[in-house]
Amino acid sequence: MSLEPVYKRVLLKASGEALMGSQGFGIDVAVADRIASDIAEARKMGVEVGVVVGGGNIFRGVAVASKGGDRVTGDHMGMLGTVINALALATSLRKLNVDTVVLSAISMPELCESFSQRATLYHLSMGRVVIFAGGTGNPFFTTDSAAALRAAEMGAEAIFKGTQVDGIYSADPKKDPTATRFDHLTHKEVLERGLAVMDIAAVALARENSIPIIVFSIHEKGGFAEILTGGGLKTIVSDN
Repeated sequence: MSLEPVYKRVLLKASGEALMGSQGFGIDVAVADRIASDIAEARKMGVEVGVVVGGGNIFRGVAVASKGGDRVTGDHMGMLGTVINALALATSLRKLNVDTVVLSAISMPELCESFSQRATLYHLSMGRVVIFAGGTGNPFFTTDSAAALRAAEMGAEAIFKGTQVDGIYSADPKKDPTATRFDHLTHKEVLERGLAVMDIAAVALARENSIPIIVFSIHEKGGFAEILTGGGLKTIVSDN
């Protein structure tokens, strides 16, 4: 395996649930620190990294809607959850002396900078890790969609989707022992088979912009760097 990274600029999508660790809610600082160490390893390899983090460990907007509440308000609450997670991950990165900036789709200048493509490209050029908070800034869009959107805006060569398992399977491997892992799929196959990788809008946006999606386990220490150099277990979603 080459130690040279296959990609020079990537977008890492981490779920809010990943930050929970074994807790039932909130942020496990040890897990945030481990994910930060993986990002720091990628930076040492010269890879420019943008990060989108979900908010499911704190709040899910659909939970409000499912109980008869207003979906828009619920999604706004979920966006705030992503800001909390982004600030926590930024803190873990700064502990490792990794220059990091949080850009939020919702303006809150007392807490972090506001998102713009111009600011993103500037901070990446300065060698900073850029964490995108607040989703897309719009209700009815998931943080998966935010990941695909930000990847396109920053010119990412790939989206790295950190999940609970080491790739895309034909069924949930935790429930079905006969489930098989795919090494490679096209965006079209993911959409046609209804495989739960990212939501439909995110996969379609990635396909439209010719951005591969690489699905791997976010729980393997050093796994991010290993896959960046072409090794490790993963599923690659691309059209070539």
